[in-house]
Amino acid sequence: MLMRQAKIGTYVILIALTMIWLFPVLWTVLSSFKTESELYSWPPAILPEKFSLEHFITAFAKGNFGTYFLNSTIVTITSTILLLLINTMAGFALAKYRFKGDTILLVGFISTLMIPLEVIMIPIFKVISFLGLFNSLWGIIIPPAATPTGVFLVRQYLLSVPDELLEAARMDGAGEWKIFWSIILPIAKPIIAVLAIFSFMWRWDDFLWPLIVISDPAKYTIQLALSNFIGEYNVDWGSLLAMSTITMIPVLVVFLVFQRHFIQGITTSGMKG
Repeated sequence: MLMRQAKIGTYVILIALTMIWLFPVLWTVLSSFKTESELYSWPPAILPEKFSLEHFITAFAKGNFGTYFLNSTIVTITSTILLLLINTMAGFALAKYRFKGDTILLVGFISTLMIPLEVIMIPIFKVISFLGLFNSLWGIIIPPAATPTGVFLVRQYLLSVPDELLEAARMDGAGEWKIFWSIILPIAKPIIAVLAIFSFMWRWDDFLWPLIVISDPAKYTIQLALSNFIGEYNVDWGSLLAMSTITMIPVLVVFLVFQRHFIQGITTSGMKG
């Protein structure tokens, strides 16, 4: 009986903490459906008196959000595909191949996690400019195509794959590419799902790097477009809340699609070493 009460108490605390954490998100979503007068009413109300779409209509009318959404979609999907392909191949090589200097390479690669983005931002920008990718969506897509975090997670996960399985495939005549595509990728679905969610969130919500690389408003991503609602003397809160609500939807959908593998991938990649 005592253990049951303790368990119930734990669930109550967790639910309360979850509600506290979700309250700002809930407030943003509900406020986006309020009228202009309700946004500034006092005392504020959580629920709108009447659900209104005026802020969504205004935001799409005054801002070219169709183009911004398309730009963000192109950047996010392309970056995610490149990240999954490159990180999976690199993680597989570091987990299952032994060559001279592999440990040094791994340590050096992982050590870059300790370097803040601000330190390498200028060198990366110079490379992007030299390659002619400034003010181009490719300038946003290419730099994060390979991440030390992704390589590390894939390597840790693939360490759990028995070497005997790969040797058996080689004895059956399978080449390395065949092993990678037919054996490694299906086994690595959980960690690939983890990387897909992380990459999608990182690229969709990225603001600083697109702000540096993109100067043409027609190539703005959705996060840069949101900043247009913040003026020098005032903020269009209604439109900002409406568009912020819409920008949450793609990330939520991606998480719901890959959530089956998410916990499994995180747990396994963290346990193996």
